[in-house]
Amino acid sequence: MPSFAYAAKAADGKKVEGVIKASDRSAAQAELKKKNLTVNTLNEQKGGKKAGLFGAARPHVGTKDIAVMTRQLSTMISAGIPLLESLEILHEQASDPGFKNVLDKVIERVRAGSDFSTALSEHPRLFTRIFVNMIKAGEASGQLDVILSRLADYMESIEELKREIKAAMTYPVISLCLILAITIGLVVGIVPKFQIIFEQLGMKDLPLPTEILLMISLILREHFILFTLAVIALVVAFIMYIRTKPGRKQFHWFLLHMPVFGPLFRRVAISRFSRTFATLIQSGVPMLGALDIVASTAGNIWIEEAVLKAKDAVSKGETLGDPLAATKVFPPMVTRMISIGEKTGALEKLLMKISEFYDAEVRATVKALTSLIEPLLIATMGVIVGFIVLSIFLPIIKIQQHFAG
Repeated sequence: MPSFAYAAKAADGKKVEGVIKASDRSAAQAELKKKNLTVNTLNEQKGGKKAGLFGAARPHVGTKDIAVMTRQLSTMISAGIPLLESLEILHEQASDPGFKNVLDKVIERVRAGSDFSTALSEHPRLFTRIFVNMIKAGEASGQLDVILSRLADYMESIEELKREIKAAMTYPVISLCLILAITIGLVVGIVPKFQIIFEQLGMKDLPLPTEILLMISLILREHFILFTLAVIALVVAFIMYIRTKPGRKQFHWFLLHMPVFGPLFRRVAISRFSRTFATLIQSGVPMLGALDIVASTAGNIWIEEAVLKAKDAVSKGETLGDPLAATKVFPPMVTRMISIGEKTGALEKLLMKISEFYDAEVRATVKALTSLIEPLLIATMGVIVGFIVLSIFLPIIKIQQHFAG
């Protein structure tokens, strides 16, 4: 679609300049007239915007940015601003060129008569299945502003939980990296100097801890590239393995059952399942469609398969709670509350209660793990430094004993 650069005068007499997309010059003039603008100049732009080195610019926006956009769109629509005009306002505000380009395409499709949900579905990297299906439900019910508000709430709560977990894990990760850096520095920089001393003293029969430390130092100094390549190869092999279905199943099972962190991953997964399912049901998405979307966004193959089994049972006329309980993936409290919700007609309310409960559990678990990890890291550092010091001083003690005897 051609772009037209315009200079115009607003109703209050102010000069306005910008670019508008339209099928032809007449359509551009008509669009500007709708905005109460008196056109002074209107020129078609030749060639359009230059694409990036590898084609059109890719959008660099995250969940937080999409949530903000959704909240703004909800506010504008609830204030009575038409959808197309609201999208154009968002387009003008967008700072990321890639995201601006996506909004351009969405606006074009909506202006051409396409549904908003259909226009969004053409950009799956930005707008997930949950997002598109909830918009579709909002369009069907005539409550698009309400659905957009729920979507914003949903994305903000998910993002907040992620942010809290990341913030809590930042200190342990940085501490672990520092421990590794200090250890490598000691082994590569300090240990070789003592090795030269031991050789000058003619010490051949060194204690076992010293031999192990010297061997590690030798590998890191003389075979560093080979050691690095071996580590990279192991990491790549692991990533390739967990991309296969058997590998993914084993890895996801380990995540749910691993010591210390297993309960955290399980609670996060159940919270996500409950919140996503509740948001979809509240928005009017049919049960089977909601279960299909929840399964695809579960983030864990065991939960995904459990939800799909429950979906098959529901499609045959069964209730949801019993088949979920039969999978043994979900805790009894969750399946019982779902069963009660089905019987009382308050499924979405109970699902939201489950999500809030597990969100609180996740926060409490993260706090407990953070307080536990700190002394563990200090202890680990103490063991590593203690081993290095012991390995260095054992031969020195042995020499002292030899001369004393």
